[in-house]
Amino acid sequence: MSTPNQNPEQIARDKIDAQLRASGWTVQNKSELDPAAAQGVAVREYQTDVGPADYVLFVDGQAAGVLEAKPESWGQNLTTVEEQSGGYAAAKLKWVNNAKPLPFVYEGTGAITRFTNGLDPKPRSREVFAVHRPETLKTWLAADQSLRTELQDLPELNVDGLRDCQVSAITKLEASLKEDRPRALIQMATGSGKTFTAITEVYRLLKHADAKRVLFLVDTKNLGEQAEQEFMSFLPNDDNRKFTELYNVQRLKSKHIAGDSQVCISTIQRMYAILKDEELPEGSEDENPAETWQRRREPLPVVYNEKIPPEYFDFIVIDEAHRSIYNLWRQVIEYFDAYLIGLTATPDDRTFGFFQKNVVSEYTHEDAVADGVNVGNEIYVIETEITQKGAELKAKQLVERREKMTRKKRWEQQDENEAYSAKKLDRSVVNKDQIRTVVRAFRDKLPEIFPGRNEVPKTLIFAKTDSHADDIIQMVRLEFGEGNDFCRKITSKTEGDPKSVLSSFRNDFYPRIAVTVDMIATGTDVKPLECLLFMRDVKSKNYFEQMKGRGTRVLKPDDLQKVTPSAKAKTHYVIVDAIGVTKSLKTASQPLDTKPSIPLKDLAMGIMMGAARDIDSVSSLAGRLSRIDHQIDETQRAKVEEVAGQPLRNIIKTFFDSVDPDAVMEDAKAATGQQEPDEAAQDEARSKRIGEAAKSLNGTLINLLDTIRRDLEQTVDHDNLDHVTRAEWAGDTDENAKVLSQDFEAYLNDNRDRLEALTIYFSQPARRSEITFEMIREVLDALRADAPRLAPLNVWRAYAHLDEFKGTAPDKELEALVALIRRVAGLDETLTPHSDRIRKNFQNWVLKRHAGKGDKFNETQMDWLRMMRDHLATSFHIETDDLDMAPFDGQGGLGRMYQLFGNDMEPLMAEMNEAVAG
Repeated sequence: MSTPNQNPEQIARDKIDAQLRASGWTVQNKSELDPAAAQGVAVREYQTDVGPADYVLFVDGQAAGVLEAKPESWGQNLTTVEEQSGGYAAAKLKWVNNAKPLPFVYEGTGAITRFTNGLDPKPRSREVFAVHRPETLKTWLAADQSLRTELQDLPELNVDGLRDCQVSAITKLEASLKEDRPRALIQMATGSGKTFTAITEVYRLLKHADAKRVLFLVDTKNLGEQAEQEFMSFLPNDDNRKFTELYNVQRLKSKHIAGDSQVCISTIQRMYAILKDEELPEGSEDENPAETWQRRREPLPVVYNEKIPPEYFDFIVIDEAHRSIYNLWRQVIEYFDAYLIGLTATPDDRTFGFFQKNVVSEYTHEDAVADGVNVGNEIYVIETEITQKGAELKAKQLVERREKMTRKKRWEQQDENEAYSAKKLDRSVVNKDQIRTVVRAFRDKLPEIFPGRNEVPKTLIFAKTDSHADDIIQMVRLEFGEGNDFCRKITSKTEGDPKSVLSSFRNDFYPRIAVTVDMIATGTDVKPLECLLFMRDVKSKNYFEQMKGRGTRVLKPDDLQKVTPSAKAKTHYVIVDAIGVTKSLKTASQPLDTKPSIPLKDLAMGIMMGAARDIDSVSSLAGRLSRIDHQIDETQRAKVEEVAGQPLRNIIKTFFDSVDPDAVMEDAKAATGQQEPDEAAQDEARSKRIGEAAKSLNGTLINLLDTIRRDLEQTVDHDNLDHVTRAEWAGDTDENAKVLSQDFEAYLNDNRDRLEALTIYFSQPARRSEITFEMIREVLDALRADAPRLAPLNVWRAYAHLDEFKGTAPDKELEALVALIRRVAGLDETLTPHSDRIRKNFQNWVLKRHAGKGDKFNETQMDWLRMMRDHLATSFHIETDDLDMAPFDGQGGLGRMYQLFGNDMEPLMAEMNEAVAG
């Protein structure tokens, strides 16, 4: 604490002294000089040949750096001090034979600290939370190169097993790191392998850049478990050992971090608790805090933690960065002196802003569909009268009142006419026939939505609340005439282990339908999912995109058929919109401003985690809990006590006592030994009392209290029956297919003179045997760049509908593209798969050759010709250079073909290009 009458620079130095001591430094006056007194010694006013340096930093008795102190008002001009501090670092120190400039240079005001590492290839100052610890500087001095120098010479990326989008993301990220950009954002569509990309980069940083520790940061326990599994299964393409055999990976489950952990996986809630040296309350990691916790105008407070200093991690990977955890928890992340790497499929403006617009990968859903990494969607609309307009409860009508939590029922007469809107459905009013009507319409229309199926496709239903989900499950089982296994609930409140239900949904035949509120909206991979049924609206644009993303994942036909035997292939997924979600207005993520009225759950979670521990928040929570205590019955009271481990009244009293002025004053007196402790001392005492009171809360208890708080009863309307008013594809299917095919034809015609393959197909069809794989690839690349929605597999579905094509759709974009170009150019009258045409042409060609008087092919020659046929099916053209590649090289290559066909070899290849591939 500063003493009276100090000038601003003296005040700053007092703060800097305290910060240095917190960081492990012994602070000495020059008159007390003893560099060997500790591993790290900071000597004030040390003399150099250009004047006294404010602080010279000694590590193991050797001068290592300088720190220049300035008043707090210099914060905005601190970079102008760099020349002065750099001058001291380069100067000759008194009593020290320093031949080289000191490498570590700091400028500080007590509020801000900046740091320049002279060992870096291009030393650039950056703001840090505190001066680095002596042991850190010792390690850096002993290293051959600094981290930033190591990043200059990362070896070339081995691209085996990586998608083009992953190669691009890693390459551009490493270019960003080489330029010493502190933050980078990887935007990759759901299903394109963001986590795999990140782990590949983490592996390279640990192996080639000598990174010491990496933090993989998530915001829910579910995402952390999933990331851990991916690290455990990751096999590098340059080593036959798994990641976890090479490096120590720890998913943090307590405040203890193992000293030998090289990768730490943590929720940001837990990392905040670790920095505070506190245990995390139970249930705090189950839900995404950015969506549910009280909003603050300022970031959460963070203080220095010697166990986890700011330099503890070299890199932080922030998963699902679009969820804006960096806004609510910004100071937690910025505490660390580390590179920040964000992963997201759906960034918003705040995401771009936080990562300083340094987007190293922009791989959108449209790009992913075009590449065959994702599948696109089609929308089927179910509208009912009550869903659209609500209904009315009539006076004297006998209605059911149902408690949400216990499901206890009672019947009473309705006092007066009461209209309920569609928004009240499944919240304060339940109309079971409305749920029945939607579910029955979905059941009846499935043959139209998924023709030719013998079983219900894997379907995920999004419900409004857990109560709504339970009603839907019962109705689905009833209307489909199936048992419990057919339809299951997957929410954060699933009894037992929700992951086991999720695993069955992903890997087993049952359940066919899963109902969720929000647990698997993001970050969960269910590749066999083919249908999303929305029975709740979504206002957040990003959240809706994440929910849709559950259906975009691709998988091989064989893997799909393991859980859905009658499916041919996953070519698209269907959104069944039973609530108007595809038409409702979507907004960006929620603003940061605190709302005038804070929901009980947000308030309690904020107090539990330290986001809101002011008098007003605590008093408000205690008052609300007191109201609940007066409303609940004995069964609910016993349930609360069971979860809390004590009566609710005890918790209420604890919170009231925590802000009691007299008790706070007594604690402050005891802590300071003063009869009149100042406000700061009282605030500290109050904060400790509230912190102790907050330990009585946990996530399970808060969820239970919130469930009780919400409308204790719902009205169940049994009398108003619902009717389907619309059940059809969004837009007209024929019209949609025509529009897509017309746009595709227009694109081909517009580019027929620019792209060589199109020039040949449209203007010189006699030359089509000359078309190569590279020419077709050029057309596909142009389509992806110019018109991603004209992805060949999307366009294929349109032509298949128009031509009434009943065969198997190709699973490769290039093969579909060739067939579509031939269809548009008039070479084929109807849609004809390229591989089918190749096989038919080959058969006709062989028959024609054998029907003549010339030599017939023997069986050995036919085996070779069949290999050539299969090559033409995927590469569209064959030439002598191809014979040195697989599969020909394994059978003797060019030499073997010459043995088989002699001088007829090249004429034969030209003949096959024209007769079979042309």
